[in-house]
Order: sequence, then C-alpha cells, then structure tokens
Amino acid sequence: MPVISRLVSIILRIAEIGFAAVVAGVIGHYLAKIRHAPGDVDWWGQSRFIYSEVIAGISILLGLIWLIPFSSGFFSWPLDILISCAWFASFGVLVDYIKRQACGGIWSWHFGGWGSESLCGTWKAAEAFSFLSAIVWLASGLVVGVLSFIECRPCTNIRSQGIWFTFRTRPSTTDGTHRRRWGRSAV
Repeated sequence: MPVISRLVSIILRIAEIGFAAVVAGVIGHYLAKIRHAPGDVDWWGQSRFIYSEVIAGISILLGLIWLIPFSSGFFSWPLDILISCAWFASFGVLVDYIKRQACGGIWSWHFGGWGSESLCGTWKAAEAFSFLSAIVWLASGLVVGVLSFIECRPCTNIRSQGIWFTFRTRPSTTDGTHRRRWGRSAV
C-alpha cells in the first residue's frame, strides 16, 4: 500500500476505534444499568442495543488488528464496507428507538446542556457516533480499496494479476537473455 493511503488508513483506523469505543461505552453503560435493575428484563426488547454493542466490539477488535500494517490490509476493504453496512444498520435501529422516545426529532439536539444526565442526550450521542463510525468505515474501505488500486496500478507487472499487490521489477545484472520454462533462451 503506498505511503499516502497507508497514512490515511492509520488515521481512519484510529477514528474507527475511537467512535466504536464511545458507542460501546454509552450502550454498555445502559445495558449494565438495566441488568442490575430490579425485576425481570425483557432482553428481546433490548436486542437492538446488544446488536450495537456487538458491532462496536467487533469494530474495536478489527480496528486494532488492522492498525498493525500487514499485507492482509490489502484485502480488508470488503470487510470494511461490510462493517460499514453493519454500522448503518446499527444507526437505523438506534434512530428507530429514539423516534419512539420523547426526545424530539432526530436532528433536534437540545437535550439539557453539558453535564446533564439526560437519557435523550446519551442516546443521541450513541446515534451520532454510530453514524460517524459507519462513515469512517466506508471511507476506510474506499481508501484501502480504491486509492491503493489507483496509486499502485502503474507499478504492477503482468505476472502479478493481483490489483492490490505491487511488485517492483529491479534491473538485472545478467546479459539480458530471458530463459523460458525449460531453460531455452527466448532470444
């Protein structure tokens, strides 16, 4: 992966981890409070939060793994787009939940100011960071997939046939004859 897309990819991976950590913290705090609440909890009704928590955990794990520069980073772009779709689904279920609450409209951000323990504010924060995470995962998939292809296309050789691998052909110190498969000269 070329230098520019590698640097952008690292910045996007750090943002992915941060946004997923915020969503995991907000929703994890809610799930911990509801677990220790008196009475029987209907976990089927909480499935949207469990889904968002699982997606956040997977995002943190994969973001940390793919932050380390391996050659497998060339193949991570389809999974980046898949996780972006999962984050968009998480955003959708959170919007659907907030719509049913008395929090105002989706884009109404007046929730009591900073430092207040407003439930609407925490849900809207989880909603916003899940949307940001979806956008960052999508951008990461595009950076790794498209920019690597565009930047590396001139430096691939015929034999590689892999669009995300780059092979440099170095000048040889031989006489310039190329041997075929069984040792015959092509010249």
